Amino acid sequence: MPLSTRAPCAALFAAAGLAAASPTLAHGVVGKRFFPATIATDDPAVADELSLPTIAVFKSADAPPAVETDVSGEWSKRITSHLGVSFADGWTRIHAPDGTASGFSNFETTLKYLVVANAPHELMISTGLSAEWGGTGAARVGAERTTTLTPTLYFGKGAGDLPEALAWARPFALTGVLGLAVPAAGGETRSFEAGFALEYSLRYLASHVRDLGLPRTINQMTPLVEVQFSSPIANRAGAPTTGTVNPGLLWSGQHLQLGAEAMIPINAASGRGVGTVFQVHWFIDDLLPRSVGRPVW
Repeated sequence: MPLSTRAPCAALFAAAGLAAASPTLAHGVVGKRFFPATIATDDPAVADELSLPTIAVFKSADAPPAVETDVSGEWSKRITSHLGVSFADGWTRIHAPDGTASGFSNFETTLKYLVVANAPHELMISTGLSAEWGGTGAARVGAERTTTLTPTLYFGKGAGDLPEALAWARPFALTGVLGLAVPAAGGETRSFEAGFALEYSLRYLASHVRDLGLPRTINQMTPLVEVQFSSPIANRAGAPTTGTVNPGLLWSGQHLQLGAEAMIPINAASGRGVGTVFQVHWFIDDLLPRSVGRPVW
């Protein structure tokens, strides 16, 4: 589950194309560019994938510290080559000096449609609608009682079309999500949800710029920095923006991807402790290409 869909440490800290150009391959490939599945934000691809498990641990700076552990999963399924749906949920345990609470978060669904996949410019754009279904999780771990709908724009842009003089920068790519969270209950807070990931693909460097003779395992890595934040814009206008900066590393094989990131609060309202997150991401379209790994239609 993309962590951008949840306020960081909310319960713990309480502040908390092809359309025009060419065919798109499985899990985020457009032209020469492969957009890996990011952890804190969502990538623009429509694919058959499974993130399981995603484990995040937050520890407060207090003494003794409070510790929040989140274990979540998300299954993404293509309906057509351009249209997909995903289902996500998670379990949270909060251990504080005054007691322990645990329970499931609200169930989430997302409908995503690939609008543009331009191979020469390594550009991918999708639109989507996410729903966090209020009351499906436990209020004791911060699950809201109100359903929230979030129309979202997803994008990814590789730097492979830079001139030869800037060939060293071609492995860079930027992906991002921009959304407006609108609670179904009119009096609740609306917020602007955004996230970005700056990536440097060693796979792209070795394959399309210059092979430095590094081991294959190294060439399958993507160092990255993600930033995700939530800013209230109605009913609580003036409330602080919260979010995290997540430096980390992804390793992408043929059938699965491993990722790990630190989670650093952007301000005091986002918490005072540094968290960590680890994810195993399965490429179902490669694992089971003749059954559940292909589009329904």
